[in-house]
Amino acid sequence: MEFSRELREDVLSGEITVSFRLWRRPKVKPGGRYRVGTGQIVVDSVELIPFSAIDEADLRRCGEPDLESLRQRAAHAGAVHDDTLLYRVEFHVE
Repeated sequence: MEFSRELREDVLSGEITVSFRLWRRPKVKPGGRYRVGTGQIVVDSVELIPFSAIDEADLRRCGEPDLESLRQRAAHAGAVHDDTLLYRVEFHVE
């Protein structure tokens, strides 16, 4: 799983434990191990949710200061509206 350079340290420290992805189909699976920089994460769960369902707890866990910055980060793959479905990927550092 790829993360922006500015997020990698927080992913590897365990501060970021959730990511939201605008994918056509899931690119990771629960139990899968994925290299992140010099470390590795293990995916705990993958679920499809509408952007409007993202709550404050998940916003903190994904490392974004607010919903609009998350919307902009996810939009690199296409427009993200409130009803746009995103994959919510929960993971931990191994």
